[in-house]
Amino acid sequence: MNKLITYFTSLAVLFLVGCNDNTPEVQNNGEGTIRSASTFSVVTQEDITYAEGLGRNPSNSSLVTVPLKLDIYFPDNSYSDRPVFMFIHGGGFKGGTKTKPEIVEMAEYYASRGWVFASIDYRTTEELGSLQGLSQDDLFTYYKGIAPQEWIENTFEGAETQEQVQQSIAMYTAQRDSKAALRWLIANANNYNIDKDLITVGGASAGAITTIALGISNPEDFRDEISLDDDPTLSSTNLDQTYDIKSMIYFWGSNIKLDVFEGVYQLNRYDANDPELFMAHGDQPDPVTPYEEALELQGIYDSLGIYNQLYTLEGFGHGAWNATVNGKGLFELSFDFLVDRQNLITE
Repeated sequence: MNKLITYFTSLAVLFLVGCNDNTPEVQNNGEGTIRSASTFSVVTQEDITYAEGLGRNPSNSSLVTVPLKLDIYFPDNSYSDRPVFMFIHGGGFKGGTKTKPEIVEMAEYYASRGWVFASIDYRTTEELGSLQGLSQDDLFTYYKGIAPQEWIENTFEGAETQEQVQQSIAMYTAQRDSKAALRWLIANANNYNIDKDLITVGGASAGAITTIALGISNPEDFRDEISLDDDPTLSSTNLDQTYDIKSMIYFWGSNIKLDVFEGVYQLNRYDANDPELFMAHGDQPDPVTPYEEALELQGIYDSLGIYNQLYTLEGFGHGAWNATVNGKGLFELSFDFLVDRQNLITE
């Protein structure tokens, strides 16, 4: 059973129930906006439409335009040069929400200390309609403008059920959408006093998988494979914006999406300029995102000489939001990593 089949099989079950000493170049020349403790009141703006994407009506499978939403949290102050942290929820590419309680708590943690924190939704299988009665040839028309033909073709080599076909397509749309969300943040950086040199992306489970592909793939990947003629909603995604991710925060994820991308396009995107990486991963048996995935990713990073930290959450499996290492929870551990590696000034 190949890696893709293993992943999809495990997702169905889940949904139902070392480093080098490189010195980062980024400097914070702002007004000392970061606090080591919760200091600022947090302003929340909910359900901002950052872009649109194509989907299928769940009741009649007609082609529809799906509004893509994010929530943004920021400190109630007038400081400039705020770092930004965009977080991507999990859910096996079958569901999930930007308002998961643990994510809201994390948003409050970071925004009250000076960050701009964005939690995004994206298209999942819930927006991809029903495949009932469709042949393989039908799917190329059904998913036109939603996923590129070469991705659909590759899906049939790794998926064994219609559900897995949808999950594979949703892996593509999640990536396209997360990149659109980040471009929206860049386009609106002045509105939130964001320092575009201090960008962090992170996620849990499927969100961590999407995070890794977001930080390591090229800007044009998961963007230019579909034309504006086939997907007019691409025009809503701030295509003129660029970004440079400095750090990635990964909770119990994997690099499977990059494996699939390489299988489809024969392109390996890892290089020595990839963002630095924080990982937290449980060491207990996990059929969805095994601990070995974190070790594999750490090995790739070490071979490229990129700074990374892997925190092994001993005794924990998938979704270990309440895990601690040396008395520190995930929010504090990731906070310390970002402050240190982005040379942020704390008060």
